[in-house]
Amino acid sequence: QMVIKLVNEELVSLMGSETTEIKFQPGKAITVIMMCGLQGAGKTTSAGKLAHHLTKELKKKVLTVSTDVYRPAAADQLKVITEQAGADNFPMDAALKPLGIVREALDHAKRHFYDVLIVDTAGRLSIDEAMMQEVADLHAFLNPVETMFVADSMLGQTAVQAAEAFNEKLPLTGVILTKLDGDSRGGAALSVTYRIGKPIKYVGVSEKIDGLEP
Repeated sequence: QMVIKLVNEELVSLMGSETTEIKFQPGKAITVIMMCGLQGAGKTTSAGKLAHHLTKELKKKVLTVSTDVYRPAAADQLKVITEQAGADNFPMDAALKPLGIVREALDHAKRHFYDVLIVDTAGRLSIDEAMMQEVADLHAFLNPVETMFVADSMLGQTAVQAAEAFNEKLPLTGVILTKLDGDSRGGAALSVTYRIGKPIKYVGVSEKIDGLEP
């Protein structure tokens, strides 16, 4: 029992003892949340689920936008899931560069008094310099309040390496761990949190639109 108690205490201190919600900008300023991570980790789905959580639970007016000009299907997917979430989606103009897209989306969000803008960035199957530069440029322009690293809990060490690479390039503020309803036992959760020292803010626990828990 003593061993279990000690292990439990260590886990709590490592994972964080309190829930950390999104920090919102004061007053009328728009809270920008940037989602980053590898392709297939569940970024787009998590962006939609987060929009649902902020809209339904926290009564915020939310706009989402995709900057994935390489996979038009990603923008379509975000549009569909955002509509399910009861939030609004800003249509991506694939002719523009990602920076141009977020500039227009931010303008639109300001003009229509949105509380939150969720930016879903492009991922790759593995870390590559061009992708990292792109997210760094977007981050510099947007200056987001939250920069979420979306990690697939089934990936194990690959998720950890990706998290470290993103954390070097961007000031990450938290992690969204997806597919925790699968067979994986959350080893990635421990490793990612320990190595980058950032809290896990949300976990994906089902495929449903409300399957995201603080």
